[in-house]
Amino acid sequence: MKLSFSTKGWHNKSFEEFCNIAKELKFGGIELHNINGELFKNKDGAFHGYAAAATVRRLYEMKLELPCIDVISDISENTAIAETESCIKIAKDLHIPNIRIKSAECDNDTAKKFITAVLPKAEKAGVTLVIETSGAFCDTAALRELLDSFASDNLAALWDMYSTFFNAGEQPEETIKNLGAYVKQVHIKDFDGEGFCLIGEGKLPVGDMMSALRSVNYDGFISLEWDPAWCEGLDDSEIIFSHFVNFISQFGDTSKAESALYYNRARTGKYVWKKNLLIDETFSQVLDRMVEEFPDQYAFKYTTLDYTRTYSEFRDDVDEFCRSLIALGVKAGSHVAVWATNIPQWYIAFWAVTKIGAVLVSMNTAYKIHEAEYLLKQSDTHTLIMIDGYRDSNYSETMAELCPELESKKAG
Repeated sequence: MKLSFSTKGWHNKSFEEFCNIAKELKFGGIELHNINGELFKNKDGAFHGYAAAATVRRLYEMKLELPCIDVISDISENTAIAETESCIKIAKDLHIPNIRIKSAECDNDTAKKFITAVLPKAEKAGVTLVIETSGAFCDTAALRELLDSFASDNLAALWDMYSTFFNAGEQPEETIKNLGAYVKQVHIKDFDGEGFCLIGEGKLPVGDMMSALRSVNYDGFISLEWDPAWCEGLDDSEIIFSHFVNFISQFGDTSKAESALYYNRARTGKYVWKKNLLIDETFSQVLDRMVEEFPDQYAFKYTTLDYTRTYSEFRDDVDEFCRSLIALGVKAGSHVAVWATNIPQWYIAFWAVTKIGAVLVSMNTAYKIHEAEYLLKQSDTHTLIMIDGYRDSNYSETMAELCPELESKKAG
């Protein structure tokens, strides 16, 4: 589990003090809040001019990261695009992976217009815009639709736990079901019904939220937000930050079965099996393992067809089609032909056929009647799964000619 804290509200602290606190309390990173603050604008600031390179080296030596930088402007404001573009440049120079954007209230068209303007620059710079689940984006189902509409690896979500639970009324499992692998950054603060309080002393279901993160093997940062002005008399950073570290550490790593997963060389992703290892498992067992490790991560995401499924949802589709095939008499050893283009149903059919233990017969989409007849006879096909046709080939007419008795048969 990687922990960080936001510099928001801590106006009397220098960046050197932030670094020392983070190092002493074993934080992994520091989230930068305001590029218009002294850290960037003051000549003595840690990120002003040539000082930035020295600061980056200092962070590297202390094994600290800068996981995120916050855009202060609401995306509906006129200053938002310019500020975001400035943040993108800073993030690229300082190797900051995420840029937080937010909106108190804006309609879908305004959000899309803003994202369309800044996303290409983020993609070019190799940084990710993370939309905070607060204000206009508290509804994570709607946020997922927005993210899906762009289908970009550089557009993701920042789960603000307080907002989704207290403002939107979402349970953690609902939030993670909606967003899944879109979550790239997490903000946490607690509330006791009257005001903000130390983590674990309020009504935030922290344990359930950690379990939700673990279900998607979340390995990003969990960042504490605390403004000293929130609670009179509770403004000692060491007390607040150390309490957070001690409390949150009881939940262990949110990346489930860490020892069973293997990083790629760049440490940007993980594998279930070692590279180049010959896997002694069936296709069905492989899918089951992926569901076990990454239930809420995307297995399929079509951009031209209405089909997006997590591994868990995809297995449900496969199991449902398995039952349909078995009802048609398909069993282990049966030959099942698939005559279709690259559509979701082809993949569902493939995994269902292999799960039953039947044999998949793949048919060329350009086959004419004599070619289709030859393959179906020679392969001893038991069941044919097909679409209506492709280009100048009408599969329905072909099968009607090959099997005229189908015309008198009832569907199903």
